[in-house]
Amino acid sequence: MGYFLICVKIRSASPDENLISVTFVSMSNLRKATLADAAAINQLVNSAYRGDASRQGWTTEADLLDGTRIDEAAICDLIARPDTTVLTYWEEDALLGCVELRASENKLYLGMLSVKPDTQGKGIGKKLLAASEVYARSRNVPIIFMTVISVRDELIAWYVRHGYRLTGERKPFIMPDERWGIPKKQLEFVVLAKTME
Repeated sequence: MGYFLICVKIRSASPDENLISVTFVSMSNLRKATLADAAAINQLVNSAYRGDASRQGWTTEADLLDGTRIDEAAICDLIARPDTTVLTYWEEDALLGCVELRASENKLYLGMLSVKPDTQGKGIGKKLLAASEVYARSRNVPIIFMTVISVRDELIAWYVRHGYRLTGERKPFIMPDERWGIPKKQLEFVVLAKTME
């Protein structure tokens, strides 16, 4: 069975009602990525964000950007960075999700949260998010932050439902290499953050 992460969130749906949300994550499903996982992660991330395959899920950026989201060499660089951990989620030896966690001063940057398109909507993203928050707390990091393309209203709303807030900060959308995306329209990032309690 393995061990479980348990994330309990209490929200007030109305003045007269409290909701309790419990997320169970089997530790046997989670592991830190190694260089041997790079090819599978590359395929996963690009399938979740770019090209026609990404349209099977709701996280696609295919209408916003051409090109790829990342490549295998860049993933190897991420995995090798001493300030970065890439968590992966597996079921029956199949890679279904991943997330990048990078130390940034006294905060933790969360990026590249990806779930295989035909398994989206089954709670894998929520489990990776919960695992990321446990990771931050275990390292006494008080804040997780991320950048999201400002027109991704559905994705922003998903993060807000999970306790992240818009900080009001915006950042220009700059791609240092056209391999990582050619914008189809003018884009910018918004910054979201969550304080660990």
